[in-house]
Amino acid sequence: MAHTKSPTKNKKRKTAAGAGAGADWTIMVYLAGDNNLDGAGVADLREMKKVGSSASVNVIAQFDRAGSRGTTKRFYLRNGSELPKDAVQDLGETDTGDPKVLRDFFSWGVKSYPARHYLLVIWNHGAGWDDSNLYAKHGDYFSGDPPPIVRKGMVMNAEGSVAKVQARHKARPVAMAQARSAVRRAHRALFASTVDTMVNTRAIAFDDQAKDFLDNMELKRALVEFKKLLGRPLDIIGFDACLMAMMEVDYQIMSTARYAVGSEEEEPGNGWPYDRVLKALAQKPAMTPDELARTVVTQYAASYSAGDGVTLAAVDLGQSDSLAVAVGKLGQSLLGLVGNRSKGTLLSAVRAKVQEYSAPYDDYVDLVDLCDGLQRLLGDAAVTKACAAVKQAAAKMVLASAAKGSAVARSHGISIYFPKHKVCALYAKLDFAKKSAWAKFIASYTKQIAKSGWS
Repeated sequence: MAHTKSPTKNKKRKTAAGAGAGADWTIMVYLAGDNNLDGAGVADLREMKKVGSSASVNVIAQFDRAGSRGTTKRFYLRNGSELPKDAVQDLGETDTGDPKVLRDFFSWGVKSYPARHYLLVIWNHGAGWDDSNLYAKHGDYFSGDPPPIVRKGMVMNAEGSVAKVQARHKARPVAMAQARSAVRRAHRALFASTVDTMVNTRAIAFDDQAKDFLDNMELKRALVEFKKLLGRPLDIIGFDACLMAMMEVDYQIMSTARYAVGSEEEEPGNGWPYDRVLKALAQKPAMTPDELARTVVTQYAASYSAGDGVTLAAVDLGQSDSLAVAVGKLGQSLLGLVGNRSKGTLLSAVRAKVQEYSAPYDDYVDLVDLCDGLQRLLGDAAVTKACAAVKQAAAKMVLASAAKGSAVARSHGISIYFPKHKVCALYAKLDFAKKSAWAKFIASYTKQIAKSGWS
């Protein structure tokens, strides 16, 4: 991973009036825009400014612009001002894929804008648990510029600038998945990239200029540092990115934050509705962390139409271990059935019908829907019992879940890795895979599929 950065330049301004220890919330948005979402970052900052900061709520952001388009700046966002006037620091060029850059942003936010509660949003493309290197020089790839993205009613060109403005009702949210025919691996998972080599794009916070990204191990280490700084877990970690609402991701960060908000499916170009969320918080700044996490889900769902194919969920990370134990027992019960041809055929049938997510991420499946299918079709007492325990644990963990569109109708808030053909070698590095029999099950399942297949 490249971590080379230009010398940092600091242009500090006096902390904005109203920011201080009396605030209920500090909302921190880490915009990794050094990719084709550059223009989308501008649109989202402007959306945040529709509400802005107050004595009760601090809204701050760090925005890394694409390439030579501009430097990385920190903002204290206010209503009624011009965006450039909200910039309080200029950091020069940074690498958003370097966990130190994320840690520095969080540390600055806590010290400069203290509050009782903190929501950190990581904004970019996302890819769930998979930390495959997007920038590696191997495998199949696409050479050329990615297609346009529609963000907040504005059409962005391949470099992220605003190509033209359309009315919101004409510029429907466009998921990166719709561009898959042109860019096989480009999406809003953590950040859709403009680099020529686009291989196995996963992880989060991709930085095209530095050829770097945050993998799940680095994300965990950064969040551990936040916990040390605060002396307690972060209140909410939010992912305005694709595919991050996963068992594996939640388990990786479960000790570092109280709640997480993310999507099982790819996010449309519009992402989170920051104006709606901040308006709701401004009306009730004393919201508890679980209330705000639920509010993000509610407002996100309300901002999309019935057929947009969106998902979002808020989870209690404190329940991650209980769910992982239940999933491990399910994996153990399934492991013994893999060598049974008749049971294996039924298991393959369940896998073929389960709720899954956009290719190439159709190896991610909804955990509860999987259990529903196993209970309905497999007819095995031990598996049925294990599935009931998984669903009970999932119900305790998921605070709120929303799904709009027939393609995602059977989404319940948490997905899990269930590959169809081969297990990625990187999976074994995850905390969840090291401790759960689920990893042994999917390894055995895919080997059996490769060996004989079931139909």
